[in-house]
Amino acid sequence: MAGVMQGPVKTAERSFVGADHAGFMRRKQSPHVTFARQVQMEKPMRALAFVVALLPLSADADTPQVQPMTDREGWRVIDTPKPYAEMIDALKAATKANKMGVVTEAGPTDAAKALGITLPGNRVIGVFAPQFAVRVLPLSTAAMIEAPIRFYVTEDADGSSTLAWKTPSFVFAPYVAEAGPELAAIAAELDARFEAIATDATAK
Repeated sequence: MAGVMQGPVKTAERSFVGADHAGFMRRKQSPHVTFARQVQMEKPMRALAFVVALLPLSADADTPQVQPMTDREGWRVIDTPKPYAEMIDALKAATKANKMGVVTEAGPTDAAKALGITLPGNRVIGVFAPQFAVRVLPLSTAAMIEAPIRFYVTEDADGSSTLAWKTPSFVFAPYVAEAGPELAAIAAELDARFEAIATDATAK
């Protein structure tokens, strides 16, 4: 009789142990997995919420007031009648035509929609090229943190756009003392290249 009962008992025991172990592992892992997923989802939203909270608000809390771009030291600021989206496309095309590349692209406008907040068009487009990187890096490791140099496209209240950027000479100026005049010469080349990109992008 004992031999007859032995098989079912062991089978039931194995099933119980297996189920208990699986349940334990789920209980053990689930909080960590859930927390990790929650952090991944919440971090970008918290960061964006913090940035938006710093903006001055109008009477409508969902529409922050954004100041237009103005001239400032070391910057080039060009008002253009082109609509915001068209300006972005034109800038990318002009970048390629002038043998430079779009390296980075970022902006808060689309992400703000997830928070129910309307922001005017705002895009930062980083531009550089390998032929300049291989010349800058041997002169100053620190200077390469400034690459790519960024164009800034903003949407104006009337639907037009503004194109702005810090000139490469201004950006690289703090590193010339350690890197020498060759870095200044490279920055001047980049000044001309960025000016050409802007001229092509803003042309009617």
